[in-house]
Amino acid sequence: MTSGTARMRPRRAAVFSLHTSPLEQPGTGDAGGMNVYIAQTATRLAELGTEVEIFTRATSSEVPPVAELAPGVTVRHVVAGPFEGLDKNELPAQLCAFAAGALRAEARHEPGFYDVVHSHYWLSGQVGWLARERWGVPLVHTAHTLAKVKNTALAAGDTPEPRVRVLGEEQVVAEADRLVANTEVEASDLVRLYGADPAEVATIPPGVDLRRFTPGDSAAARARFGLSRDALVFAFVGRIQPLKAPDVLLRATAELLARRPELRPRLAVLVVGGPSGSGLERPEALQELARELGIADVVRFLPPQGGEALADVYRAADVVTVPSYNESFGLVALEAQACGTPVVAAAVGGLPVAVADGRSGLLVAGHGTDQWADALSSVADAGLRTRLAAGTVEHAETFSWDRTTEALLDTYARAKHAFHSQFSLEVTA
Repeated sequence: MTSGTARMRPRRAAVFSLHTSPLEQPGTGDAGGMNVYIAQTATRLAELGTEVEIFTRATSSEVPPVAELAPGVTVRHVVAGPFEGLDKNELPAQLCAFAAGALRAEARHEPGFYDVVHSHYWLSGQVGWLARERWGVPLVHTAHTLAKVKNTALAAGDTPEPRVRVLGEEQVVAEADRLVANTEVEASDLVRLYGADPAEVATIPPGVDLRRFTPGDSAAARARFGLSRDALVFAFVGRIQPLKAPDVLLRATAELLARRPELRPRLAVLVVGGPSGSGLERPEALQELARELGIADVVRFLPPQGGEALADVYRAADVVTVPSYNESFGLVALEAQACGTPVVAAAVGGLPVAVADGRSGLLVAGHGTDQWADALSSVADAGLRTRLAAGTVEHAETFSWDRTTEALLDTYARAKHAFHSQFSLEVTA
């Protein structure tokens, strides 16, 4: 970065996260990896001298209008529509109300209060587009997931993303000054499917909290969840919905036990998370499936876990599974590896980056029951698990939120430089 661009690093950033708040517990509803991403990067931006104000939709009358996430990081709860009962697909009707709330908040400050807008997910991008025009600042956008990609990899019976989202994403891609992709695959999708200018796409991998997610006492972690020391523990961590495919793990578990019934007395499968998305239509469907498959005795369902409890889930597991049909990256895979636990993941989206196949985990090229039963059977043997576990922490340590945040700051600076250079040219012309 040139010294001139370095001076363009923002004093204040407005972050838009309309449909989910970074204060919410990931693992249920619409809260997931994006919440972690925003909370972690905002905290570190503030530590590096950039104040952050996060705008999110108020979903309860009990939340305060303004809350502090961390020193230098403010969360503004904007009233836009009813507090509860709105599905994410109904939120486009609240874009105007949300934008009005954000613009009112900015109007209380002196002109030029924010230096950059960073929007997350397409709904926020629509509001970010308006703020860019009204405030005269660059818009940086992170999609996190893309409708055109999701619709090519739907789980059986899942609902396609609506056309309104596809159109909204195309508009945001066209108007944003910079697009942040998690992986080169996502960057390619933005160019190939949405017509993004390659020069305006920055590939910045997410990180992992290496202070919290560390190897620890497996026996103590197992005791916390009532698991025996000699248990063989597979875990799923995430939102319970078809996209995340926890049913793939259950079906593969049933097939594994049919092949190797001797594993049953010590096998434990942890499913950690809450219903989300189309999974809300049948919130007990996964429990019903476990009973139908005859494996209810080995499957345990836990609510979303946060903080040290989540780290202990990873430490208690022999293997963490990520069978998703689509993942822009897969933070769960990184967090598990940082705790020393190998991962078996679907070879989709960003997971081939998050998991080092054959070194810190295994990638499965598909979602077939036999494929996944083969993978689980291989890691059921301690020899392979031990070899994979040896590479987990080393791989996870190649990612960090500090590096992610530094790269974001550089992207903000470049966006500011390009935006103001363009503005100067327009004025001169």
